[in-house]
Amino acid sequence: MSEILKTTPLDALHRELGARMVPFAGYSMPVQYPAGILAEHAQCRTAAALFDVSHMGQAMLTGRGGAAALERLVPGDIAGLKPMRQRYTLLTTPAGGIIDDLMVANLGDESYFLVVNASRKEIDLPHIRAHLTEGLRLAEQPTHALLALQGPQAATVLGRLAPDAASLPFMGVAPVTVDNVELLVSRSGYTGEDGFEISVSKDFADAFARILLAQPEVAPAGLGARDSLRLEAGLCLYGQDIDETTNPVEAGLTWTIGKRRRMEGNFPGADAVLAMLGNGPTRMRVGILPDGRAPARAGTEIFAADGTLVGKITSGGFGPTLNAPVAMGYVRRDLAGDGTALTLMVRDKPLPARVAPMPFVPHHYIR
Repeated sequence: MSEILKTTPLDALHRELGARMVPFAGYSMPVQYPAGILAEHAQCRTAAALFDVSHMGQAMLTGRGGAAALERLVPGDIAGLKPMRQRYTLLTTPAGGIIDDLMVANLGDESYFLVVNASRKEIDLPHIRAHLTEGLRLAEQPTHALLALQGPQAATVLGRLAPDAASLPFMGVAPVTVDNVELLVSRSGYTGEDGFEISVSKDFADAFARILLAQPEVAPAGLGARDSLRLEAGLCLYGQDIDETTNPVEAGLTWTIGKRRRMEGNFPGADAVLAMLGNGPTRMRVGILPDGRAPARAGTEIFAADGTLVGKITSGGFGPTLNAPVAMGYVRRDLAGDGTALTLMVRDKPLPARVAPMPFVPHHYIR
């Protein structure tokens, strides 16, 4: 029996634009448009690309004590998050694993806007609700789409339509108005480029996407380019690079754990996370550059110089900006130094590779 896929408010537009649609996290999503993944990737690096990310989970947490409630679930400093600012954080398990990574924005007036991964929203939102105290309410926002406008020309484009948006700082959040419709805009994204994520009512989503695509700097981009961009930027994909078996320390995400939170040690899994911070992980997520042109995909085994199996690739593919294959994966800590020689088993053949610093392509966030 075939899976019945959900659609986003832009489904008709994707098909009109000739997108190739694929199943993803229970949704029918565009993986690429006729221009192709390489062109869409380059569009984001050089101008502006528009991604439909409406499959993500959007929710609003309201009521007194929202920051404290979230801090009972994440290691991030939510109490110190200023109004109209956003932070990347993690939902952690009692054992120190990662339930999901998510964005939390403080909208002021005891309101927090959350964006969680599409594949995890049916787990995340009930988990958060189960830990809320009286007077707090978490409401999913199925009435809203989510668009990502990414690239060096994104601010020029959005500023043309909503001048206040162009002045947002990195991780800043603000309501803006386009055609008398209010949007919630954050200066953030998943590509390593400057850009914006825009929450918009589903009734206006199609019209707004068409307004953006009518701008000369903008072209549509699908999941394929989104994946190659985030991989070059060294950004984790939940379910591949991190999951409930992954400690944030070995994943290289210690920067998400606030100094005060480390001292207090009162978040789920704190004992395991702080122990690994103190003792060091046995394995570490690293960037890997294979020799030659053959990409090493997720699941590829990694071997040390002496032939010992030391890990697996978690994300891998071709990096269009580098014009070379790139990957990331977990290896023993003693093999995590930049330049360390490794061997990857690709299609039953050994392929030389080396550990390399991430991001593979520098981030271009506005600071």
